[in-house]
Amino acid sequence: MRCSLLAALLALSSAWPAMAWQARPLTEIALYPQRTAQAQVVSLNESRIAAEISGRVLVLPVEPGQRIARGAMVARLDCTDHELAAASAGAALQAGEARAQLARLQHERARKLAGEGFISTDALDARAAELDAARAEVAVRRAALDSAHAATAKCVVRAPFPAIVIERLAQQGELAAPGTPLARLLDTSRIEVRAEVQTADAADLRAVREVHLDTPDGSHALRLIRLSPAVTPASRLQQARLRFTGDAAPPGSSGRVRWTSAIPHLPPELLARRQGSLGVFVVDGDRPRFQPLPHAQEGRPARADGLRADTRVVVSGIGQLP
Repeated sequence: MRCSLLAALLALSSAWPAMAWQARPLTEIALYPQRTAQAQVVSLNESRIAAEISGRVLVLPVEPGQRIARGAMVARLDCTDHELAAASAGAALQAGEARAQLARLQHERARKLAGEGFISTDALDARAAELDAARAEVAVRRAALDSAHAATAKCVVRAPFPAIVIERLAQQGELAAPGTPLARLLDTSRIEVRAEVQTADAADLRAVREVHLDTPDGSHALRLIRLSPAVTPASRLQQARLRFTGDAAPPGSSGRVRWTSAIPHLPPELLARRQGSLGVFVVDGDRPRFQPLPHAQEGRPARADGLRADTRVVVSGIGQLP
């Protein structure tokens, strides 16, 4: 009798108690938590539009807060000097073309005379050189005229993109030099959302299809464009860039990016710490086995990395397991 009792105790000590723990499949207990991150609506271009030529500001029609189209006039500069330069370059080109025409006729006569033996080869070569020089002069004059026309075109400064006028940086009547800022414009055609995402949530954001930005004026649908692999040293966050798929929020708006994880997570109450690692107990055969989860954090749902959908996870009696 005593031997039978001892054998039973030994058997119980080497086996897991039948009712000490319970397990359920991952598909029944998986969570798909909602994630959020602080975000701001930004423009890729906030440009200081400057004069490219010298001239007095005659008209500056834009006002702060005004929306303008691409190509709209930002400023008009006094173009008198540049128009005179263009007229002078045009006249010089005509004179050069006349000299080139004369040189061509003289070269043709010299070639005929050389063929009849009336002039030397050196004289013919001199006429050919004069023709080449005249043609080169025409090319120089034409380039000068093109440059003058380009300067004249710059007398009207236009918006390079559809924009919101942030600030006027010049005043009517002021003398502008090349590089003088005239207005500051915010590009409304290239609007993105900049979000600061925790490193643990980066994989979630990559996997989801639906992302929204919640702002005081409503919710806006987004799609992920890129996620920086760099981690900001001070905040330990990664920067994500997203683009609106529908109506865009105003540039400068702040809010929170929201998405529902597409990766199955385990409830935080099922996490246990063993030998310095956080993880869960899974059933291997008929016995629980500790499964570390490298990305698990205390008090947060943990990604079920490495677990199949049919994996049985211990849901009760965890504190009794070694």
